[in-house]
Amino acid sequence: MTTPPVPSRHRSAVTNGKRLHVVQPGDTAWARRFRDVLTEITNDLGGADLLSEGQRQLIRRATTISIMCEKLEGDAAAGAAINLEDYGKLTDRLGRAFQRLGLKRQPRDVTPSLAEYLASLQAEGEPEAADEADEAANHKGADE
Repeated sequence: MTTPPVPSRHRSAVTNGKRLHVVQPGDTAWARRFRDVLTEITNDLGGADLLSEGQRQLIRRATTISIMCEKLEGDAAAGAAINLEDYGKLTDRLGRAFQRLGLKRQPRDVTPSLAEYLASLQAEGEPEAADEADEAANHKGADE
């Protein structure tokens, strides 16, 4: 049984979609990155209007884990020692969150079509044909 809808004025700004967090974190680089990653994962799943609340919650958790991994990666790239055990755990948990959300690797077909392949062979053959024609012309001129 569902509960009747609550008027938006009685709901949290987070629930209404006006804010990402109950307490605004400010306009920091990491807050912007959080918003960007959240948006990208949401788009990967077809957009916010197609998601359940549970999916939206999982996306937020996955975004948080992603940001923490990025912070650790930045530290490592700067030469700082990081806890690889923690990094590994975060990475595994991120993978599980993506599995639960239904995100999976989508292989991309990089095989050229027959027409593209034949065109590439023809393009490769043209310089050789031109070189052969130049050689033949040079030999003809030398013979005369």
